[in-house]
Amino acid sequence: MQRFITHSPEETEALAERLSDKLNGNEVIAMFGGLGAGKTAFTRGLARGLDIDDGVSSPTFALVNEYSGKYTVYHLDMYRVKSWDDLYSTGFFDYLDNGILVIEWSENIEEFLPEELIKIKFGVIGENDREIDIEGADEL
Repeated sequence: MQRFITHSPEETEALAERLSDKLNGNEVIAMFGGLGAGKTAFTRGLARGLDIDDGVSSPTFALVNEYSGKYTVYHLDMYRVKSWDDLYSTGFFDYLDNGILVIEWSENIEEFLPEELIKIKFGVIGENDREIDIEGADEL
């Protein structure tokens, strides 16, 4: 596990850009953390590092946002998913192995996540300070 402390959304985005250099286009990135913890900022940085020009926003109401760049990225929000049926209705299983999945609120579907994944845990330690633990990725 790698632990990072960031002090602004911009630093969180820059960390995600570093991770984007390690990706091959078929990863599952499972993000854990509460509201305002930095998950969407991290996704913005990841997208920027993958040459995605579309504005990245939380897919809270759409459930899935698709972005095209160096690789296809599916940005999923599992906040409202509470059961296998809910998960199935999002099309989650259709996205596996078809691009990079970036999943917010992974704690709601943890039992259905693949074994091979990049797990990112966000902790709020100050107004703009975040503790970010990354497992399953090469050294950043």
